[in-house]
Amino acid sequence: MPVQTEFEFMLPRGYVDGEGQVHRRGTMRLATAIDEIAPLRDPRVKANEAYLTIILLSRVITRLGDLPSVTTKTVENLYAADLAYLQDFYRKINEEGQNVITATCPSCGQTFEQEVVPMGGS
Repeated sequence: MPVQTEFEFMLPRGYVDGEGQVHRRGTMRLATAIDEIAPLRDPRVKANEAYLTIILLSRVITRLGDLPSVTTKTVENLYAADLAYLQDFYRKINEEGQNVITATCPSCGQTFEQEVVPMGGS
């Protein structure tokens, strides 16, 4: 079973470009180790740790509407609700995905995915 590496999203408000066009649909790919490490060397992150989110999202968002590319300036100009949505979406696809395993039923042999819930969790 191939691993899904890109995920579509829909921003709650949308990015408004210079011509007033709203871009809401996009695609985000799974982050790699270098996506999380490289921004730490950026002077903007050294000056303000909160900027890490801006750089990280600009690296993993592969498409936003009809924009030719997604840059740090694009992410800087998102509405707060959209930034919060993308941060949550990033966590969901990169961190929560670790809690899913592929299992096979010993009786019928059918393969399925199951979320693993930590002990004491719900």
